Amino acid sequence: MSLELNGTLIQILPVQSGQGRNGPWQKQDFVVETPGQYPKKVCFTMWGDKANVLQNFSQGQHLNVAFDVESREYNGRWYTDCKAWKVMPADGGGAPAPGQSYSEDIPPLDDKDLPSIDEDSDLPF
Repeated sequence: MSLELNGTLIQILPVQSGQGRNGPWQKQDFVVETPGQYPKKVCFTMWGDKANVLQNFSQGQHLNVAFDVESREYNGRWYTDCKAWKVMPADGGGAPAPGQSYSEDIPPLDDKDLPSIDEDSDLPF
């Protein structure tokens, strides 16, 4: 399952690393706050080489995060992770957020740009 979330980067946690049976590993956790009347905070994790991606971002920056949600059971308890696999700045093009408008004004329409109406046309419309 792949999901996407837009929000504001509010915290970048320290990189964690270690040695596993498959070799060295590292992960980076970060927290994003969603916009809206009832904002929510979501902690994401990036693993391996992707952990270094967050060095390009700063707190307060608006982000688009693509992620997968995964749950696992351990000793009768369930744990859920939001594993981010792509982080991009939110200010890169696209449609405006709901309630916002485009910053560019639409130029006025000039009559010379419209086709002329030919009343002798044999078209039915």
